[in-house]
Amino acid sequence: MTVALMWEARAAAGRGEELLAWARAQSVDGTPLRREAFRAPQDRVLVITWWDAPYDADLPELPEPDAALVTRPVHRWRFESVGDD
Repeated sequence: MTVALMWEARAAAGRGEELLAWARAQSVDGTPLRREAFRAPQDRVLVITWWDAPYDADLPELPEPDAALVTRPVHRWRFESVGDD
């Protein structure tokens, strides 16, 4: 089974590039099948990691950034693959 972990944060005003650089520099224990970073308007940063693991597996996640770097706590979601359409 493939599980995707999504980590999303909104940077403090004007700090979007800094948050993106911070997120990209974070390492996680283990090696995901894939890892990708995204950015969006309002200085939002999204990181998705894909793992070959059961849905409820204990998987490493990106940490919380320093509170001064973000406007709110990080949002996290977990999804399981249902295959290609």
